[in-house]
Amino acid sequence: MGVSTEEIKELRDQTGAGVLDCRKALEETGGDMEQAIKLLREKGLSAAAKRADREARNGMLDLYSHGGGRVGVMVEVNCETDFVARTDGFREFAHEVALQIAASSPMWVSEDDVPQDVITREREIALKFAENEGKPENVLDRIVDGRLQKFLDETVLLRQTYIRDEAKTVEELLKETIASTGENVVIRRFERWEVGEELE
Repeated sequence: MGVSTEEIKELRDQTGAGVLDCRKALEETGGDMEQAIKLLREKGLSAAAKRADREARNGMLDLYSHGGGRVGVMVEVNCETDFVARTDGFREFAHEVALQIAASSPMWVSEDDVPQDVITREREIALKFAENEGKPENVLDRIVDGRLQKFLDETVLLRQTYIRDEAKTVEELLKETIASTGENVVIRRFERWEVGEELE
């Protein structure tokens, strides 16, 4: 089955994948756009996993000010080469991460960054809440786990729902960027400030 240039362009616009990858995905899925997107995402995820252990020391800082200077964000995003760090796609990704941080106020980049005492505290809070609601003993563990997962989804950047597309998380956006750049990409660290917030 032949694949049109328009179909390739549409798939490329939606996924950021290369022309040949888009053509191949459309051919493999008989021109089904949704299946082609799914196929490219799956390939991107496996490619991203292979690149995860490669060193990423180049990159950029993105600075973002929102609400007339009421919220400020600085984020460091790294990649393997200076060449990729200077591309529009990489810079756009770094800016999108800064926007995400401004809008969603995460506390940590990844789940590994969450201190164990915070996990313990959140478990205790969830357990007390469930007990106060009179939930049966046999479902308490599930309720506590569910509330803990919700807490992590809200406070861990990579687990947050991407503000521009509720169908994906920031981690999936990161993996798409890894797939499109062909390099390991890492959100290293960030700071978010808001006028009038309490200082620790």
